[in-house]
Amino acid sequence: MAKVVGIRFKKAGKIYFFLPGGLDLKPNDHVIVETARGMEYGKVILPLREIPPDEIVAPLKEVLRKATPEDEEIYRKNKHKEKEAFDICLQKISSHELPMKLIDVEYTFDSNKIIFSFTAEGRVDFRELVKDLAAVFRTRIELRQIGVRDEAKMIGGLGSCGRELCCASFLGDFEPVSIRMAKDQNLSLNPAKISGICGRLMCCLKYENGCYECQNCDKDQKAEQEIFSEVYDEESKEELLRLVAEEAEE
Repeated sequence: MAKVVGIRFKKAGKIYFFLPGGLDLKPNDHVIVETARGMEYGKVILPLREIPPDEIVAPLKEVLRKATPEDEEIYRKNKHKEKEAFDICLQKISSHELPMKLIDVEYTFDSNKIIFSFTAEGRVDFRELVKDLAAVFRTRIELRQIGVRDEAKMIGGLGSCGRELCCASFLGDFEPVSIRMAKDQNLSLNPAKISGICGRLMCCLKYENGCYECQNCDKDQKAEQEIFSEVYDEESKEELLRLVAEEAEE
């Protein structure tokens, strides 16, 4: 068993484990750690705990230090530079007439890399864009194409329940969600009612699914065609088929 603390680098981001390095770390403490991307500024989410070896992603690194006032100032400056970089990148995308939508810009803590996240319908040849951005910022540039769920997580918004999106507020990882879950919970199979603002099946379909699985464990599973037979509107049926196809791709 290894004693670790859980650290998050973004709101509702994935939690990573680090060795405490002899530091007295408590939840909400800000720390500096070394990651595959370089030095990063993170927040302690999970206090000191023991975890089994099979839950550890090697190599397990130590927390370097608690964030100092100087580190806090660097972090704030990076956030300000991200806004400027976002505007510059929008101009470059427009000048190159690229079919892509810029979603987010992130500086690593040591400013050794800038990561531009975008969405697009298909593959985009952004090699010239990278050259232009590298000439402006004089550092390593990474362009990352993300999916619609990641876009919703980064931008945020309100769900049909009226609350902030789960993915943007507390979900660290996306879990698989299927049409079967909506069927087992006797929910309407109207795509407009079971899809989130990202256009995919709502993550909350997963929350109570375990209870329904226990209730239905002795029942015969119905064929997929029987699920669609209850959808009388052809447009809704096509939308459900689209959701199933996207679910299979994930």
